[in-house]
Amino acid sequence: MRSVKELLDIDTKETAARIENHIRHIVAETRMNGILMGLSGGLDSTVLVTLAVRALGKERICVYFLQDKNGEKDSINKARLVAEGLGLKLNVGSIDAVMREKEKSAAFFKFISTLPPIVLPFMSSLYYIVVGETPYMTTLRKEELKKTRFRRWIYGNIVNGLESMFDGPCATRRVVLEKIAKEKNLLLIGSGNLSEDLTGWFTINGVDNMPHSPIMGLLKTQVRQLAQYLDIPQVVQKRAPSADVLKGADDTLALGMSFDKIDVVLHGIEHNMSDNELIEYGLTKGQIARVRKIHKMSAWKRGGRKSETHAR
Repeated sequence: MRSVKELLDIDTKETAARIENHIRHIVAETRMNGILMGLSGGLDSTVLVTLAVRALGKERICVYFLQDKNGEKDSINKARLVAEGLGLKLNVGSIDAVMREKEKSAAFFKFISTLPPIVLPFMSSLYYIVVGETPYMTTLRKEELKKTRFRRWIYGNIVNGLESMFDGPCATRRVVLEKIAKEKNLLLIGSGNLSEDLTGWFTINGVDNMPHSPIMGLLKTQVRQLAQYLDIPQVVQKRAPSADVLKGADDTLALGMSFDKIDVVLHGIEHNMSDNELIEYGLTKGQIARVRKIHKMSAWKRGGRKSETHAR
């Protein structure tokens, strides 16, 4: 078996310096007073805010934590830990009112949000057995859903509400942050990464799909490498990647596979590697096929645009 580490390894020192230079460049180019970003307490936003502070100094960085009642209760504590460690003030707001309104038309989401998180993997597996794909994959084939009555029912009664509640926080946070950025003459940046981009695991016009996304050139595995280099708090490094929308529903559950496997296939897609080559890195044909399928099905979300390459 070949080494995944060797395949996806980056020069962390050089990569950090390149991203920091990019941050300085876009702030100077746009003539903004500094940077504004959402700090979720997750890995991506923590890595990005750390790089931003290194690039511009803490005086020019403004961070907000926008609470959602369905998110993990401990997220704000992680965000506060990161902010305090960098010498930043954590501004706190809420998107609860907007999400409560959306929840009124998302009965299935409201139902499963009351269940113990341990039940979600079972429900996801059951959905996969019945439908043949994850709920997220179903959201990627909206036009095809019109072809059969069963799929229309599935989307209308289950998936549509889930999609609305997963996309809602990202879209709402972006609206709130864009208003603040305009008032303060700050450049709003997002912490979306290449793994999310190539799988479509982002919200169009959401806070994870920003015009300025300095770590967009990095796969999730490579963001983790940067986190280690930057000595990000261990409690953040160990946190399971998640949209933090539904307790127990992390990215592995949504995508059907962990990023350490997904990233190998995405790297292979980007570098025209064959299935046989990817199998040498410990993946099965089924895993490779699933990631290739998600990448193809999500192409419409990327709209033909190319990923940023400055961080690669």
